[in-house]
Amino acid sequence: MWKRVAATLLMVLSLCLTGCVASATSGLQSYVDATRGYQFLYPTGWLPVKVSGGPAIVFHDIIEPSENVSVVINPVSGNKTLSDLGTPSDVGYQLSKSAIAPPDSGRQAELVSADSRQVGDKTYYILEYAVKLPNQQERHNLASVAVSRGKLYTFNASTPEPRWTKVQPLLQRVVSSFSVD
Repeated sequence: MWKRVAATLLMVLSLCLTGCVASATSGLQSYVDATRGYQFLYPTGWLPVKVSGGPAIVFHDIIEPSENVSVVINPVSGNKTLSDLGTPSDVGYQLSKSAIAPPDSGRQAELVSADSRQVGDKTYYILEYAVKLPNQQERHNLASVAVSRGKLYTFNASTPEPRWTKVQPLLQRVVSSFSVD
């Protein structure tokens, strides 16, 4: 009898642990660009969008089309590392002025937080912004920034501010999934 109870408990525990592992990426799909050397997860049901002269790739939600993720790739001079470009706050501030809210865009970006994380031999800066658009609509952006292959990779996830509380955990998982070769 005890063997049967122990076996049943073991099976239930096994199923619970399997469910926990599966939920870490449930609802997410993988995108890999082996040529450019990056990959990330994005929400299931989001569609790619062609943007000429802009980001390398953009995916957006079909229900809330202004909710999106994108990758922008820019050259880095010399053999600079991410830390050579500055601290997370320095890089976050520079990106807010050049990419998130460039001059004459009418946008305003406030750097909410700037952190660093190490994955293997790569350093990533995780940046959070509150953005105000010219029409006074507010947005929330999360970004992961890395340097690899002489390029600065910026992965950005953006959502309207009213949806931020609801989608924050999802977008944090998506941004944390971004990696470069």
